[in-house]
Amino acid sequence: MARLPDRGKATLVFVLAAGFALSPVFTGGFAGFRPDQFPIAQISPPVQPAGYAFALWGAIYLWLILGAGFGLVWRAGASDWERVRAPLIPSLGLGLFWIAVAQVHVLWATVMIWLMLAGALLALLRAPYRDRAWLEGPVGLYAGWLTAASCVALGLVLAGYGILSEQAAALLMLGLALAITLTVLVARPATFSFAFGVCWALFGVIIRNLETGNMPVILLCIAGLAATVLVTLRGWRALTRA
Repeated sequence: MARLPDRGKATLVFVLAAGFALSPVFTGGFAGFRPDQFPIAQISPPVQPAGYAFALWGAIYLWLILGAGFGLVWRAGASDWERVRAPLIPSLGLGLFWIAVAQVHVLWATVMIWLMLAGALLALLRAPYRDRAWLEGPVGLYAGWLTAASCVALGLVLAGYGILSEQAAALLMLGLALAITLTVLVARPATFSFAFGVCWALFGVIIRNLETGNMPVILLCIAGLAATVLVTLRGWRALTRA
């Protein structure tokens, strides 16, 4: 009987992951905010990745479902998985409604995605090193993409509401994304899926800015890619020597 609450949470994570994956079907999907959602139209904002980058959500959804299924069947009563589920549940719960909100209200969507990020990062930092492919892997990829996406959303708000110029908002928020990334990779060494999620977004930003030759943003992203790869590999070497 003592394991019923654990199995209940494991089941909830699986249901939320599946619902999260199905949310684009019922909302029409999401490939970035529309320009007309801001007081100052964001037609080609330098902070936002190229549209193809949003395809990563397909891998995120699938991996989260597979990981949640593994946890439900084989780790329902595991205390180390339980610590991850507690912050992951509210993050995925918000994710169920995020696209629907993002299509009508940028400010609330920005608040929501930062809350989703907070839950995802806490879940990742609590993840055990066992079952890396089933728990750390999907949660890390989810948290990595959200690290970039939350900063992109806030950058669009800063520019779209006239608080900063598009260029200043892009440089500031991409810098914040990199600071969060490197902090997480130091606290949680060799989290390859997290690093990949961030790098995928940064590469998308590079592709977007190649169209306009925006070298400050491109160079910042290249430096961010290099730093992320370096810190990730350094953490992996430290773990393998331990």
